Amino acid sequence: MRQLISADRQVVVVDSLTYAGSLANLESVAGASNFCFVQEDICHADAMRRVFAEFGVSQVIHLAAESHVDRSIDNGMPFIQTNVIGTANLLEAARLAWSKSGSTSHRFTHVSTDEVYGDLSEAEPGFTEKSPYRPSSPYSASKAASDHLVTAWGRTHQLPYVITNCSNNYGPFQFPEKLIPLTIARCLEGQSIPVYGNGQQIRDWIHVSDHARGVIMAHEKGLNGESYLLGSRNEQRNLDLVRRICDEMNDLLGRDDLHRLITFVEDRKGHDLRYAIDPTKAEAELGWAPEIDFSSGLRTTIEWYVNRFRGEAS
Repeated sequence: MRQLISADRQVVVVDSLTYAGSLANLESVAGASNFCFVQEDICHADAMRRVFAEFGVSQVIHLAAESHVDRSIDNGMPFIQTNVIGTANLLEAARLAWSKSGSTSHRFTHVSTDEVYGDLSEAEPGFTEKSPYRPSSPYSASKAASDHLVTAWGRTHQLPYVITNCSNNYGPFQFPEKLIPLTIARCLEGQSIPVYGNGQQIRDWIHVSDHARGVIMAHEKGLNGESYLLGSRNEQRNLDLVRRICDEMNDLLGRDDLHRLITFVEDRKGHDLRYAIDPTKAEAELGWAPEIDFSSGLRTTIEWYVNRFRGEAS
């Protein structure tokens, strides 16, 4: 959103403000003349049609989703509702609005995840756009379903679309149930840092600003009907990442004992071993490449959360 607004695009943000949403995240652009916020739920079909009509929406970047795997294991139905039904509502609203406009400038960009492809062994190459779908969790299954809905609307109704699938994001503004901000918060609070199983699961981490730039480039330059995988070739074991954050936090706080907070807990059900993305297609066709080095990106991310959490505590 911030990147689009700084590029003078007219942006309407639609968000239902669930537990993970906060209007405070919009403060830096709240007064921008090319920005408008609408609190609505994509699960409400009538509301989505009204938004398209009221604002003359000609393009969509669809990021709205329930995204926390643990919550989907506890109760998968909100994920089906938002990620599947909500996506269908948006596709129908776009189809109905755009079929009457006569414009050729429409584009529906659907932002998905590498988790739709299941997991990899350590010896396998990274996911590509041709990898088979093998979702493991209710979350990833709901995102896989939404991907298929987008391709179906594209084929049946000629809805112009692209799909992006990204690896794990890190950076500012992330809700603190996710691994990196959770670990930082636990270090500050002196509470145990849970690590699933033996902590040897591998994830490919990309800074959120690199991901956002890739999504925008896919939206503007991608070929209609194509998918683009966005990753940083930056694989980290969960335990190594948690230890690295503890090292950084020890340095920032002048401590040497935060590693003692690491606590191994029962592994998550259906836990995928490894995710890795081969972003060759996005690099070649879009001219995109990640720019933020993980060491500096992680350090600035940790500093951002430390300042944020300390500010909230005061």
